[in-house]
Amino acid sequence: MVSVLKIFSSSFCSNVSSSVSSSCQLQGQFHVNRIHKTGDVVLGGLFAVHFFSVLPELSFTSELQEPICHGFNVLGFRQFQTMAFAIDEINRNSNLLPNVTLGYSLYDSCAILGVAFRAALSMLSGQGDQFLLDNNCIGPPPVLGIVGESSSTRSIAISAVLGLYRVPMVSYFATCSCLSDRQRFPSFFRTIPSDAFQVRAMLQILKRFGWTWVGLLISDNDYGLNAARSLQSDLAQSGGGCLAYAEVLPRSYDTAELRRIVNVMKKSTARSRFIYVTYFNSQVVKQNVTGLQWIASEAWTAATVLQTPNLMPYLGGTLGIAIRRGEIPGLRDFLLRIRPESDPMNYKKNLVRYKITTITYCQHIVNILELISLCTGQEDLESLATTFLDMSDLRPEYNVYKAVYALAYALDDMLQCVPGRGPFSGHSCASLQKLQPWQVRY
Repeated sequence: MVSVLKIFSSSFCSNVSSSVSSSCQLQGQFHVNRIHKTGDVVLGGLFAVHFFSVLPELSFTSELQEPICHGFNVLGFRQFQTMAFAIDEINRNSNLLPNVTLGYSLYDSCAILGVAFRAALSMLSGQGDQFLLDNNCIGPPPVLGIVGESSSTRSIAISAVLGLYRVPMVSYFATCSCLSDRQRFPSFFRTIPSDAFQVRAMLQILKRFGWTWVGLLISDNDYGLNAARSLQSDLAQSGGGCLAYAEVLPRSYDTAELRRIVNVMKKSTARSRFIYVTYFNSQVVKQNVTGLQWIASEAWTAATVLQTPNLMPYLGGTLGIAIRRGEIPGLRDFLLRIRPESDPMNYKKNLVRYKITTITYCQHIVNILELISLCTGQEDLESLATTFLDMSDLRPEYNVYKAVYALAYALDDMLQCVPGRGPFSGHSCASLQKLQPWQVRY
């Protein structure tokens, strides 16, 4: 497969001196949190290990600096490590991909499109300092497929490019129904149901309880806006109810706008509320909005941060759509075996900081900075009560696990195919030396 960066660089290198005419230099390395393990075939992964990022100023007067990621996402890191665990498990399975070792290249997207997009292109083109411009490349591509992304917006943008080269992308959390369009996203797959299933389930809830007059709150992104269109259309076609209002929550924390939306909710006679958002509106608490029946999407139905006593007067009795929970035997032990030398993100320190910050915030008993400075990375995580090691509610993680296995089984079928038989009828069989990502789709 001719990589994206190779295509871009062909024109870039056409005017350089003849001394480098047979090879090109990548215009820059992408330095961001990642872990890599070599293998006969490498799978890529994109996970939001951090919530936020500080983007460099686009002054165009100096070399562009890398974004700085911050706000450690404990569950995002657990999903990140779940993929590493699944590949390790597959490599120990003599019945799946025998004589083939899987590797991985896992990136932190920092929950931002620009970082996720650069990471995807880096995986697609490889990370070598130089690459040849001939057409006789042999061996497998830099990555056979990518597991990710968690966000619908990031999945839409990345899949639009990966689809041009038929590189499969298997998302574990992107639910936008728009991604089911095979013309726009020919190589996008997922291990989570699309919003179309959620919308139908929500309408069944309305029908079951006889609620016909409801409100709608949505996030200002692809996840919320596409779901709103689908919900409004299905609601109108079914004749099962009407929307009293539909409000879009602002992307930034605009207090005035949030207060206006809450006032609309308080004045409305609709007592049931659909909520298709990625965060909960704290103005509901501040303005003491009670007595509402919430119907939540999967983005926050099972969020433990909302299952606290102070929110129960407002969210108690919420009905929500939850994604399937699964069990992954051995994952907890795998997480406990991770060592600092194989952990460029200093996750042990981050986990201890996360726990300390949470305790301090709730109880106001100690100085956070003083406690954080005591972290060494050698702490006993098994005795540290965090959600990181809680294996009782593995939902996105189970989807990650299934996504890795889906790619592994597809690769196994490719390597064992017989020409003219089975799903490969009419197509040439793949070999490890001449493997192409587009073949995974068959």
